[in-house]
Amino acid sequence: MLHVITRLDWGGAQENTLCTVGSLDREKFEPILSSGTGGMLDADAASIPGCRWFPVPTLVRELNPVADARAYFALLRVIRSLKAESRAPIVVHTHSSKAGILGRLAARAAGGCAVVHTVHGFGFHGGQSAFRRFLYVGLERIAASGTDAFVAVSEENIRTGVRERIFTRDGCRLIRSGFDTGRFLDGERRRGRALLGLPDDVPVVGTVAVFKPQKSPLDFVEAARRIAGRFPEAHFVMVGDGELRPSVERAIREAGLSGRFVLAGWRGEVPDLLCAFDVFLLTSRWEGLPKVVPQALIAGIPVVATAADGTSEIVDEGIDGFLAKPGDVGTLAARVLSILDGTGGLRPGFKRERLLREFDEVEMVRAQERLYLDITESKGFRR
Repeated sequence: MLHVITRLDWGGAQENTLCTVGSLDREKFEPILSSGTGGMLDADAASIPGCRWFPVPTLVRELNPVADARAYFALLRVIRSLKAESRAPIVVHTHSSKAGILGRLAARAAGGCAVVHTVHGFGFHGGQSAFRRFLYVGLERIAASGTDAFVAVSEENIRTGVRERIFTRDGCRLIRSGFDTGRFLDGERRRGRALLGLPDDVPVVGTVAVFKPQKSPLDFVEAARRIAGRFPEAHFVMVGDGELRPSVERAIREAGLSGRFVLAGWRGEVPDLLCAFDVFLLTSRWEGLPKVVPQALIAGIPVVATAADGTSEIVDEGIDGFLAKPGDVGTLAARVLSILDGTGGLRPGFKRERLLREFDEVEMVRAQERLYLDITESKGFRR
């Protein structure tokens, strides 16, 4: 089992991949991982027992023809070396757009592999130029021709793939991106507030997200500015980091909110930090399915989010949260205000048991194992 992902930064796709290679049944599968370098989770990848890691420094997110060509040939060498050392069937499972395209093309060139690709959200979206979107859709279709099976983390991504003629509905399985759901039953508000240095009696609106265009962190700051006008005692927390941090810091200063914002960076105590929030706010412009949304609901925190891709499959409008169109900061702020002033009438924990089952990481891995065995058997491979 060779899993290929672009870069091991903090995020749902990366955590999903590391969980899978760490938990695969070692009596049936030998896990191997290949990724770009420089990610925050590189050390985690290198320390997984029984899993070999092949770093590819030229595998980067940005379009770079020279680096992309080098990454393709590096992945081709990895796959060919694995084929040379063993007679066992090889399954190449790719994640993310860049690794998904280069990894699948390399697997096809190496020959004799079963190929799986997980869609954690597509690389194309409505905010791109028509040319760039056309290019990305075309590359996905080319890579799809050598793919034996697709996995998606949301129904919306499946509908998009079918609509763009990347795969058929029968050719894609829905497997939610799992996590250790039990951790999010154990968070404690007091511990979370202490970690953030905030008193227990102030309203707190928070998020957990990487600071990059997809998550639109500047929309969070603008929503905070509007909320602050009505709730001068409110505080705001952003857990995460990324390329847009300087822009976020500047926007906070310009909004006059420096004394009421906590930029917590990446933290491991997410269950406690979620419980420190009175409202969880996510401002994404596009998504696969953000795991932090079910995590917040399991923790009993109401969610206000954009209806981006799979998010709308998790939040029940008016019951455990509210949704708005991506970019509609006014509606997001108004919905947060309705919760803070007590008129929201939400029950954020009403479907906790369903979410605990649906996002269980053990079931995610078992579902992927069943898919691998189905594919290898259909191709005539035998253990």
